[in-house]
Amino acid sequence: MVSLSTWVRYAAKKFEYSVSLGWKKYNVGQINVTELSDAIWKNFFQGRLTFMHWTKGEEMTPIISSGGTLLVRKIPSPTPTQVFVGDVVLMKDPEKSDNYIVRRLAAIEGYEMVSTDEKEEPFVLDMDQCWVLSNNSSLKSKEARDSRLFGPVPMTDIFGRVIYSLRSAVDHGPVENSRSAMIQDRPVLAVELDVEEMAKNSKS
Repeated sequence: MVSLSTWVRYAAKKFEYSVSLGWKKYNVGQINVTELSDAIWKNFFQGRLTFMHWTKGEEMTPIISSGGTLLVRKIPSPTPTQVFVGDVVLMKDPEKSDNYIVRRLAAIEGYEMVSTDEKEEPFVLDMDQCWVLSNNSSLKSKEARDSRLFGPVPMTDIFGRVIYSLRSAVDHGPVENSRSAMIQDRPVLAVELDVEEMAKNSKS
């Protein structure tokens, strides 16, 4: 049973998300100022903070298996105060814009990147840039398909943070993210996690 204090923290996170999403839609012209308040409250009462995503591939093993259902927390405005180094994120595939990939956030704007190849000059990630890596250390950079191959990617390509992974009905658990993220996501998991529903939606 979810405690009252957890519900309060969850409601605060949901209101924060609803406001952020509403402003994002307003700033891009999807809604006008008179529709903004309605959009915020509609999302607060009817929306969810998470969605399910099916994943495949070996890039994130052993943290995430080669096939399974993920629970992803929505992040409408991926800034350094919303996503953190160490987080596992769902993002737009830089090479195939219609697809999504899951990678771990290794560096964000302001970080100096130094290559193991002495021929390559160090560089600093610009504002709104991030560096993502595969979790599978046995893969070469071309197989891993991460920033070692395609370089820095925009933070705005991040759709959400992966907070739970289900391989099967008996093999599932929370995804290890940064400490800050796991604290933020705790009430969301407590309220919205439904393992049975994830198992039903699994393609395995």
